[in-house]
Amino acid sequence: MIVYSLLALMAAAAFWLVRLRNLFAVVMLSGVYSLLAAVTYVVMDAVDVAFTEAAVGAGISTVLMLGTLAIIREEREKPHAHRPLGALLLVVLTGGLLVYGTLDMPRYGDPHAPIHHHVANRYVEKSAAEVGPPNVVTSVLASYRGFDTLGETAVVFTAAVGVLVILGRSKAQGAPSSTSARRRRKDDQPGDGGSV
Repeated sequence: MIVYSLLALMAAAAFWLVRLRNLFAVVMLSGVYSLLAAVTYVVMDAVDVAFTEAAVGAGISTVLMLGTLAIIREEREKPHAHRPLGALLLVVLTGGLLVYGTLDMPRYGDPHAPIHHHVANRYVEKSAAEVGPPNVVTSVLASYRGFDTLGETAVVFTAAVGVLVILGRSKAQGAPSSTSARRRRKDDQPGDGGSV
């Protein structure tokens, strides 16, 4: 029951993410969405995925988006002249493919599901012979779950590159830094010896 409640809260957060136009509120709500996802993963006994979601989704991504908002100095989303029906079709198609991909999954709580077949003993006993490194954690992250680790690294790298691109664009357009903008505002205040 708690999983369905969390999924309902995530659906409500996603709905308001689409509806809101205030960019700061959108960033905060996306952090809330990520935290709800992390809690859902904890309830489903996927603590490692929950930790990654909390660190990357709610932590790093939120900080990077807040930094981006501070640079671009926009408070609201700019209105679009037309409705992008192609984007909506792509989202619906992707959602349909994701739902189709879950149809052959075992039912939630099924004792014969792969999640209940613990492999920790195999990792401890055979990782040195199968993978090589004597450290079991390194074997798991670099080999057994290498694609997962690569995906997580790619997400953080992509977010960092996006922020660097935005930073480079704002500097190239001559946008003043926040420090110089604050200094100008302070100089413009009357009574401080600055211009009135």
